[in-house]
Amino acid sequence: MAQYVFGSGVLWGTPTTDANGALIVNPTPVQFGTMQDVSLDINFDTKQLYGNLQFPVAVGRGKGKISGKAKAAQMNGSLINSLFFGQTLTNGIVDNFYDTTGQAIPLTPFTITVTPPSSGTWSQDLGVRDANGTPMSRVASAPTTGQYSVAAGVYTFAAADTGLTVFISYQYTATSTSAVKSTVLNLQMGYAPSFRVDLSMPYAGKKLIFTLPNVLSSKMSFATKQDDFMVPEFDFDAYASANGQVLTYAMSEK
Repeated sequence: MAQYVFGSGVLWGTPTTDANGALIVNPTPVQFGTMQDVSLDINFDTKQLYGNLQFPVAVGRGKGKISGKAKAAQMNGSLINSLFFGQTLTNGIVDNFYDTTGQAIPLTPFTITVTPPSSGTWSQDLGVRDANGTPMSRVASAPTTGQYSVAAGVYTFAAADTGLTVFISYQYTATSTSAVKSTVLNLQMGYAPSFRVDLSMPYAGKKLIFTLPNVLSSKMSFATKQDDFMVPEFDFDAYASANGQVLTYAMSEK
């Protein structure tokens, strides 16, 4: 009987250690959602032994490498942290408010206090534009025409700009039980989380299964398009476990 494989398959990553090398006792597997494609490359160096003739008389296998790539459209904070950074993930909102409505600068004291969504707290200025889309200049205090100053979410403008419509963008933080955030620290070289990869490729009642017990991610790419979905790419490299295992595969047919 023949066996075929169709589709992108199902991929899981199970963290085994964090970025500091600490063993994760009760790891939570993370599924790569809305899979687009997965590639798994198994390569070896070969060494040829030549005499005085044109072709080698012996060929030996040298260093080997197993690497893979996965493209999945579903964004997941747990996947990014546990499989790529391996640091600390906490609940909370960090969001950018991009103002598309605008509001007029009022009379004295010529200030606008922003109100972040979700009862949030203003944390970072992202600029002010006028009705023509022209950026206004930020100054420390006492703004003149075309300028503004800001402190703790209170934007102050020049008296001469009273009535001018402005668009204020900013970053804010807020509490949440579902949204997550993480600050990536600059660790020593060599520090990275490890994880296990399980790939299942079913078709017509049969399956091809690959398991990589020890994997390290080497690259994660994010690219946006004007009229398309973002599909991050996740690259990884396999290495031997403590008992020498590198790869396990299983098929429904001989």
